[in-house]
Order: sequence, then structure tokens, then C-alpha cells
Amino acid sequence: MVSPPDEGWNVMDGVAYFPSILKTLNHILVADRLWLGRLVGVPEKIALDTILFDDFTKFRAAREAQDAKVIVFADQLDAQTLSGDLSYQSMLAGAYTLPQEIVLAHIFNHQTHHRGQLHSMLVEAGAAPLSIDLVYYYLEAQG
Repeated sequence: MVSPPDEGWNVMDGVAYFPSILKTLNHILVADRLWLGRLVGVPEKIALDTILFDDFTKFRAAREAQDAKVIVFADQLDAQTLSGDLSYQSMLAGAYTLPQEIVLAHIFNHQTHHRGQLHSMLVEAGAAPLSIDLVYYYLEAQG
């Protein structure tokens, strides 16, 4: 995870849906907590624009802890679970039932959407652009 420049952490007027790196990062974490909570049967009630952490070091530790929970969850997935449905109460609307595989695709698509915004904000705040193409990541990881 790239650390945002100190002066760019909480300012970026109107660049993306959430107007700062801080707010965008927190939104992704909030959404991940909401969805994972629903998936494991322990739903959380938290507004989508909640600022969980205003300190980047604390945020990073929480993000890494959330990612570890996602990995544990993913490691336990099997074909039967993936072919099942998830019933949940939306934060903004009513109750829904969706295929688990669609919910999982949504979680990662949502992250991708906002991470693209973050990349743009980080570059605007002075960070060096990163290679974000999956193909290049894969090739680098294969060594």
C-alpha cells in the first residue's frame, strides 16, 4: 500500500465521489466490513461515509486486518457456498437476496472502482504513478 503524501491525505476538493484520499480509503474499508459481515452472518450497521480512521498508520493496520479476514473467508469457500444465496438488509433500501457469487464479484468490483479514483488522487497529490495493470503484477510476481 502506498502512503499518501502528508498534505494530500485529507484534501482533494471534488476529485472523486469521496472528495479526499482519507474519505475514499475509509469508504472502501467500511463497505468491505459491511459486506463481509453480511457474508459471515454478523452484519454491521455503519454509514457508508463513516471515517473509521483519520490517522493513516491506524488505517493501514485496520486495512491489513480486514484483508486477513477476507483471506480467511475466501479460503473457506466451496462450490456449494458459492452457488448459494445471500439475504441481507441494505443500508439504504430494503431486504435483498442475491447469489453469493454476484455479491463477491460486487465487493471486488467496488474496490477496483474506488482504487482507481485513489490512484488518480495520489498522483494529483504528488505520489509517483504505480503500474496498476494486473498483467504486469502477475509477470512481476512470477519473477
